[in-house]
Amino acid sequence: MAEVGNNLDRARIHRALSRPTLLFGADRELVLVTGLLAVILVFVVLTIVSALLGAAIWIVVVGLLRMMAKADPFLRHVYVRHIKYRTYYRPTSTPWRKY
Repeated sequence: MAEVGNNLDRARIHRALSRPTLLFGADRELVLVTGLLAVILVFVVLTIVSALLGAAIWIVVVGLLRMMAKADPFLRHVYVRHIKYRTYYRPTSTPWRKY
């Protein structure tokens, strides 16, 4: 009797297509927004203190974002979907049902 699994086609899934897009080990969009805000802080105030503060904020936030991405690279997408949910759903079949 022939084995069933031998005649199945195999499709390769390349790692580059399934890997999340990260920058500095964190979510790309969040890192870019953080960098943009740090640069805006530096160039709007134009002092040495603001440059040091902008660099410190960027380093700390990117570190936190890296910890977040290490736990789950899609955590930002999960959180955005989570906040759209309501806290309570009434046990009815339709919103137009009379109570």
